[in-house]
Amino acid sequence: MSSPEIPFANYQYEIYLRGSMMNQRPRRPLDWQRLEEQAAATLARGPWGYIAGGAGRGDTMRANQAAFDRWALSPRMLRDVAQRSTARTVLGTPLPAPVLLAPIGVQTLAHPDGELATARASARTGVPLVTSSASSFTFEEIAEASGDTPRWYQLYWPKDRTIATSFIRRAEAAGYSALVVTLDTWLLGWRPMDLDEGFLPFLWGEGNVNYLQDPAFRALLAAPPEEDMQAAIGQFAFQFSNPAVTWEDLAFLRETTELPIVLKGILRADDARLAAEHGVDGVIVSNHGGRQVDGAIGALAALPEVVDAVGDRLEVLFDSGIRGGSDALKALALGARAVLLGRPYMWGLATGGEDGVVDVVRSLLAELDLAMALTGHRTIDDVDRSALVATP
Repeated sequence: MSSPEIPFANYQYEIYLRGSMMNQRPRRPLDWQRLEEQAAATLARGPWGYIAGGAGRGDTMRANQAAFDRWALSPRMLRDVAQRSTARTVLGTPLPAPVLLAPIGVQTLAHPDGELATARASARTGVPLVTSSASSFTFEEIAEASGDTPRWYQLYWPKDRTIATSFIRRAEAAGYSALVVTLDTWLLGWRPMDLDEGFLPFLWGEGNVNYLQDPAFRALLAAPPEEDMQAAIGQFAFQFSNPAVTWEDLAFLRETTELPIVLKGILRADDARLAAEHGVDGVIVSNHGGRQVDGAIGALAALPEVVDAVGDRLEVLFDSGIRGGSDALKALALGARAVLLGRPYMWGLATGGEDGVVDVVRSLLAELDLAMALTGHRTIDDVDRSALVATP
């Protein structure tokens, strides 16, 4: 992890020096489009479709990218940026930069080490991982792999509250410091890439280990999963999420834990105001990376309205569409307290395991540091909407 004396931007000099002095080229492309292509060539069609696919025709995924194109950074000159800081504390979690690794399930589809590799990369870079309920390893195993680096836990709200309570208690015991509740996946979106392959890993027991090993979940089974896996998977499919949950049910979470509660999937100002009224601590503006509703608004396009509505009452974070440091800076300039990086670190995981994730994260941090400096900002807290101009 970079220290204040060694800016993240210096990563580029490491690369140049290795190339010039030792004739060593980067192990993976640093251009995210080429890295994505390499990951696609590495994986079979089923796993790749699960990682890369979106809902319907993919219009929401394209809208996420187009929303970034509607804003341009506006550099300012002759400002002292020799000493810089990207550090920020978000919901009590100190961050070396306002970046977290988004919750992504079933990471063993990309690499055998899955979330353990990502957690080790988190420990090496200092960028926290938000662990998914649908991980291929248990919350506890992932926490151990991430060491002393802060980590958050993401909950898919199950139908039975005893399972939700058990999951939250396990996360607390494993040292997770915030609870992220995903709101936009009560039902799976229409995902043609997965449907074309008939590919849903949970149905053969991949990505549901946290359920299969949970005491509250196992108490609902007539026989343990080791004796009747198909019945256990059927119970998992029934319990995975609860489309009957409403705003009033948030009181249960607040009564269950003292961890900061963050709602992921907010895209409207009125929903953000309801979140504030119901006592949560933060929201994540996100459309699930375009995987749920086709034809939805680009997440960045929704961000300013949410910030204006509740930014003085809640921590507002951003997810869906971040591809590089300049993207991250645009979201931060529009008021996000932090951003979540999603698919790009999965491309790194697919092409290089733990080292691949580290390379992607260090590249993002370096570009964010450079973009901040080259637009005339010494600290991330100096960045605001004056750093942007709207494009035609």
